Amino acid sequence: MNTLPADSAVQQRWPWWPLLPLYPYGRRRTLVRELIPDQIWSLEQLQGVFYVAVPIRMTVVRLRQGLLLYAPLPPTGEVRAALAELEARYGPVLTIVLPTSSGLEHKLPLPALARAFPTSQVWVTPRQWSFPLQLPLSWLGFPAQRTRVLFEQGLPHPDELHWIPLGPLDLGLGTFMEAACLHRASGSLLVTDALVAISEEPPALFAADPSPLLFHARERGDDPLLDTPERRRRGWQRLVLFASYLRPEPLQVPGWRELLSGLLAPGVRERRAYFGLYPFRWQHHWQAEFRRLVPGEGSALLVAPVLERLVFPRCQAALLSWIRALAAHPELRWLVPAHYDAPVPCSPERLIALADALEARPWAPDNGSWAYLAGIDRALLRLGLVPNQPMQPGAIEPNPMDSDPSDADEERLRA
Repeated sequence: MNTLPADSAVQQRWPWWPLLPLYPYGRRRTLVRELIPDQIWSLEQLQGVFYVAVPIRMTVVRLRQGLLLYAPLPPTGEVRAALAELEARYGPVLTIVLPTSSGLEHKLPLPALARAFPTSQVWVTPRQWSFPLQLPLSWLGFPAQRTRVLFEQGLPHPDELHWIPLGPLDLGLGTFMEAACLHRASGSLLVTDALVAISEEPPALFAADPSPLLFHARERGDDPLLDTPERRRRGWQRLVLFASYLRPEPLQVPGWRELLSGLLAPGVRERRAYFGLYPFRWQHHWQAEFRRLVPGEGSALLVAPVLERLVFPRCQAALLSWIRALAAHPELRWLVPAHYDAPVPCSPERLIALADALEARPWAPDNGSWAYLAGIDRALLRLGLVPNQPMQPGAIEPNPMDSDPSDADEERLRA
C-alpha cells in the first residue's frame, strides 16, 4: 500500500484545547493510505476522550468522473492537501456522503467539508436528528441547495455503487441508520459503525505519537512512558477493551491513596503522562478478555460491543438481516469500516458466518465485560429514553435506482 505525504500540511491548532478532554486536542494528524490501487484511499485520524483514542476513517472512492468522500472528517490542512493531490490525478470531489444518522464524529465535520468543496453534492441518510432540539439541517450548517437524502431522493452514482440501508431504527431520543456502500469496480464494501475489524497490533496511525498506547501500557501512575513494541501492543489491546466496553471487567479503579501516589513522581512530570494521574488497575486476566474479543492473529470482524448492547439489543433481527443483505453481493472482496482496521479481506461467506455466529450465541449479555454497558441500557429503559419493545426498521426501502439505471435515470440524477 502506498502512502501519500501527510506531514507537509499545516495542522489545525486550537488555543482552547486544554479545556476539552477530546484527544488529540485539536492537533489532528492525518494518515493517508491507498487501500486499493487507483480506486480506494483512506484518510485516518485519531479521536477519543483523554487517551482512549481509536482511528476514525474517511474513505475516498474513485468514480469514473471524479471522487466520492464517505464518512466525513474535519478538513484540516493535511486532509485538504491530500484531497487536492487526488483531485489533480483523478478529478474533482463530486460527492460527499454522510452515511449515518447518529454518528457525531462524521456529522459534525460535514458542513466544513462541504464548504471546502463548494461544487460537490451532499447526501445524508434519512431521519437526521439533533439534541436537545430537532433543528433543520440548514441550521446545522448543511448546504440547503446541495443536500439530498439517500433513498428518499435517489442515490448517488447508482451505476457504480450499490447502497444497502440498515434502519432507520427508533432509539427513543433519535434514530440509528447506516448506509453501506459497495463499490462494484473494486469489490469494496464501505460501512460506518455497525461492523468493525480489530487487530491485535496497533494501527500505523499511532506511529507519529504513541503516547495513548504507552499511557495505557503501564501498571501504575508513577511508571514512565517507556516506548517498546511490546508496550505499544499492550497499550493498544487495553485501549481496545476500553473503547469496546467502556469499563471492561478486568479493570478496577484504585482508591484515592493509590491514585494520588503517582502524581508528580519522577519520570511522569509532564503533560503527556497527565502528571502521574492513572486511575486504572488492570487485573492479570485482562489479556484473556482481549482474546475473547479478538481471538486470532488477523483482524477480527465483529459488531462493536457498545452498539450491540446500547443500540441493537432490541433489533437483532434487523441487524442480522442487514448483514445477510450485504452478503448477497458476490463481487464483495474487501470490507472498509470507518473505524479500526481497513481494508479487511471479506466475502459473502465470511459475512454469513458472522451472522450465523451472532444468532447462535447469547446476544449482548449482562455479565462480564458487558455488565457496565448493560447497566447503562437498564438505566435508559427505566427512564423511558429507549423503547422496551423489539424495534423494526422504518419504512425506507432501497430505491429502484440502486440497480443499474437506464439512461433516463442517469440524466435525472445529473440534473
